[in-house]
Amino acid sequence: MIYNILKDKPTKLFMGITAFFCCNALIAEAIGTKIFSLEKLFGFEPSHFTLFGQKGISISLTCGVLLWPLEFVITDIVNEYFGPKAVRRISFTAIILISYAFLMYYAAIHVPPANFWVGSHSADNIPNMQDAFNGIFGQGMRIIIGSLVAFMVSQLVDVYIFHKIKKVTGDKRIWLRATGSTLVSQLVDSYIVLFIAFGGVFSWQQILAIGVVNYFYKASMAIILTPVIIIAEKKIENYVGHDLAVKMKKAAMGQEQDTFTNIPTAG
Repeated sequence: MIYNILKDKPTKLFMGITAFFCCNALIAEAIGTKIFSLEKLFGFEPSHFTLFGQKGISISLTCGVLLWPLEFVITDIVNEYFGPKAVRRISFTAIILISYAFLMYYAAIHVPPANFWVGSHSADNIPNMQDAFNGIFGQGMRIIIGSLVAFMVSQLVDVYIFHKIKKVTGDKRIWLRATGSTLVSQLVDSYIVLFIAFGGVFSWQQILAIGVVNYFYKASMAIILTPVIIIAEKKIENYVGHDLAVKMKKAAMGQEQDTFTNIPTAG
């Protein structure tokens, strides 16, 4: 029985996508403590523009946003072939794993450090390794909660918008429903995390300004990554076969009962 399931192509595809989805989310959260300058990345000096009355704003982003757009690409692929129930499953799985990772980070921070380790990198201008470790892995609780809530809500919004568009377009124009749903869900994601993490700390003008900058990047990436969705659709069809791919899409929309191995579908 297990052997037959593991030989089933849709099942193997779902397992592989889920593994990458969760891994990508964990890495994005882990590297999110570093802020980088998008302008400097492309060889330009920070622009320091004014937005909502906030002066000196530049395009500074967390390293985590480099990976988050891939999460929404994967969400749309899963939505297309496995349905909203599968998206909820992989989203909850990712949230559980991220929460577990944060608990382990917290535990690791509070484990007493060895004396020799604390000053072991002083020659590299790191006088206290414990402080450095805390700075990297010790995110604030509001940021953690904001990130997780924003992730879950934006995933649900993405699923809803995706299927609303698909009811109009049918199986055609996957680029439209993928990009359209991502543009809306990324807007939701950008502001939920900011209001939960920094509400009462930053002014609403600051939150709006930061949100616009973040959303500009995310929206740009959603458009840039649109060809990835189209390529992925073709690769999946080649992998599972055209007829099975069509059945998977119909099952994902709840239009027919799947006749292949019991993979997660709409419901």
